[in-house]
Amino acid sequence: MPNVMIRRKDDGGLLFYVAKKDMEETIATVETDTDEAWGGEVELTDGSRWYIDPISPPPQFPTTLRFKRAGE
Repeated sequence: MPNVMIRRKDDGGLLFYVAKKDMEETIATVETDTDEAWGGEVELTDGSRWYIDPISPPPQFPTTLRFKRAGE
């Protein structure tokens, strides 16, 4: 379960960055993205899927969270 840094881009989208893999992608979709919770399955623009248990209240960005690959 890698540590993932998530920050807002200038256009308002979210950037997903895994330092150990030198991987940087934009988040395409988030399963749960409400005022009450954020998380679940996250799909990146490269098609990969990651998972984090929904967080309530939603985190403030930038933040570092622990994700796992969806389906593991």
